[in-house]
Amino acid sequence: MKCIKIFSILFFITFSVQCQKKEVKIETAKLTNQVYMLKGQGGNIGLFIGDDGIFMIDDQFAPLSAKILVAVKNITDKPLTYLINSHWHGDHTGGNENMQKEGALIVAHKNVRKRMNVDQIVGGKAKKAAVNEALPVITFSDDLMMHINNDAIFISHIHNAHTDGDALIYFTTNNVLHTGDSYFQGKFPYIDLDSGGSINGYIEGIKKMILLTDDKTKVIPGHGNISNKADLKVYLIMLEQVRENVLKEIDKGQTLKQVTDNKELTEKYNSFSGWITGERIRSTVYKSLQLEKK
Repeated sequence: MKCIKIFSILFFITFSVQCQKKEVKIETAKLTNQVYMLKGQGGNIGLFIGDDGIFMIDDQFAPLSAKILVAVKNITDKPLTYLINSHWHGDHTGGNENMQKEGALIVAHKNVRKRMNVDQIVGGKAKKAAVNEALPVITFSDDLMMHINNDAIFISHIHNAHTDGDALIYFTTNNVLHTGDSYFQGKFPYIDLDSGGSINGYIEGIKKMILLTDDKTKVIPGHGNISNKADLKVYLIMLEQVRENVLKEIDKGQTLKQVTDNKELTEKYNSFSGWITGERIRSTVYKSLQLEKK
């Protein structure tokens, strides 16, 4: 568990340092007449615009807020009305306070507020609770519908996938799905076991995405490029195969080290290796499966 915590804090520290030291450009991609994706440093931002105002999904890091807002104003002069956090991690919630000052009402799963609202020790270091202005104002438990900009937005909780507070955001009329980090396009996922994530929950989350989408749905992943249902199906096969391979080794009595060192378990999916390597995903899946046995 200590190793997981250390990895988690190092991940967010690395992103924060990069944001401060690198010149980050906010890139904009138009998906429909109303929905855009913004890429910068951190999780992909979803932007939904219309006469009722701007609905934003995630906001990356605080130092990028000014650039993000400039990019938004280049698209529309409508006010920022709603902001939903797909989960609690800092590369998705770091700009909350700034966006709240712009007028955004923050929405998230109840576990997002719960995790942001307390001091924590992560990797042996103190992580202070978020200021009140950065916390979600509206929280939900399972599903939520919002009706704005002539679309019905289906917001649905995925149980224990990337974290314990993940949300899918589906724009039913525009046929666009934002997955948060419950889907890493083309790469092995980061499953935050320390925040309630699990391999089984992650797989169930991908299955839910497949049910929500059709062949024309545009999928905004938490990280990566615009995706689709076909990609989700390939991703599901990969995750289920990796889980099966690791589970077989557990049933043989193999240790964490033996599974982590066994490259053959993920060799078929080496193309998915990124900052989450094959070694790391084997370790994470092993730990997740063992935790669920307890």
